[in-house]
Amino acid sequence: MINVASPAEPNSDVAGLDRATQLRRKMVDDLLAEGAIVSMPVEAAMRKVRREVFAPGVELEEAYQLYNGVVTKRDDFGSSISSVSAPQVQAYMLEQAKITAGMKVLEIGSGGYNAALVAKLVGPSGQVTTVDIDKDVTDRARRLLAQAGYPQVNVVLADAEFGVPERSPYDRILVTVGAWDVPPAWVDQLAEDGRLVVPLQLRGLSRVIAFERADGYLASRSSRLFGFVPMQGSGAHQGTLLVMRGGEITLRFEEESPVDPGLLEGVLDTPRVEVWSGTTIGRFEPWASAQMWLATMLPGFCRVVLDRKLDTGLVSPPGSHSAAMAAVAGGNLAYVTTRGAVDQMDVEFGVHAFGPGAAELAGHVADQLRVWGREHRHGPGPQFRVHPVGTTDDQLPAGCVIDKKHSRITISWPGAANVAAGRGAQHHHAE
Repeated sequence: MINVASPAEPNSDVAGLDRATQLRRKMVDDLLAEGAIVSMPVEAAMRKVRREVFAPGVELEEAYQLYNGVVTKRDDFGSSISSVSAPQVQAYMLEQAKITAGMKVLEIGSGGYNAALVAKLVGPSGQVTTVDIDKDVTDRARRLLAQAGYPQVNVVLADAEFGVPERSPYDRILVTVGAWDVPPAWVDQLAEDGRLVVPLQLRGLSRVIAFERADGYLASRSSRLFGFVPMQGSGAHQGTLLVMRGGEITLRFEEESPVDPGLLEGVLDTPRVEVWSGTTIGRFEPWASAQMWLATMLPGFCRVVLDRKLDTGLVSPPGSHSAAMAAVAGGNLAYVTTRGAVDQMDVEFGVHAFGPGAAELAGHVADQLRVWGREHRHGPGPQFRVHPVGTTDDQLPAGCVIDKKHSRITISWPGAANVAAGRGAQHHHAE
């Protein structure tokens, strides 16, 4: 049981503390209560480091919001390209990383606050290096780290695709930007018993995964759904957008795109087919494993994104969401939706489909939702592996194989070979 009282501050009347300290205490107490913090070192670091220093000009209440990041830089189109991640995300990643005193740590993507937390964890005998491609970001991080009392953090301006070889090997590498691939430099610069924690894009889904070395590959030890600002530089990746009905609906393919997008012309003008799966999920239950199961099993997996300002009611994403999991097969499109279940405590997954083969595609997607509900809803979830790009098929486990620039990533599900079509077969997705 973790002591909720701060190990870094004396017990005192909360009313006598300054507002930032009160908010920092509450933030950590809330993270403890929800299980995002589970160790005393992470608790101590997050109680000590002043988050507000790394969010100058931002209201204190906003800086200490549990689930919201603080945007520190935007591009010319208004999209965030640098931010201080939400406290919940940072706590989870630090717990995943299992950092101890004396370790040498590399952070990919700078902001300052997370590097300061890592500096507290490694202590005076450890080393922290943080790297970013943006000079504005590194200058800001260096200045704020010194202001907060952590001038020992080594801030490097470089393309993080290539790591920071001069200080390697690293006991831990923490990637705090969304990565599409795992470049060789990160693997090469990781110590033999090291751990890599990275928000990895897999078929358009972001998962923060902790990897450790195995027999010639990296094997996942834990994973969780979180989104991050995408990586810039050599590791940047652009998906494919298929805009339909004047922008009302966009199909977003983060990796593979339809072989012939022209086959989808007019598909949304065909009658809509509706199939309900009978598979339910709690209204507040995470959908992460259902998303990843469909991404694993459905060729043509993508997302349907609805522009609410142009909405004509043609598509109905789940609940109040503006996007839905979807699949394209030839000239057919299907997406996943929900409706209230009979008891009103759960929601039921269903499928809407369009095109000449809509009924068949809808039935297939619904079947996969049933498999997920029956076999994987309460299971351990998928296992991820990162193999070198030259690994042959016979050296890979059964499951979904995602071919990237630098690696071959596999997604496997315990027991899936017994329930999925094509027992033991591998599904390949070139990215």
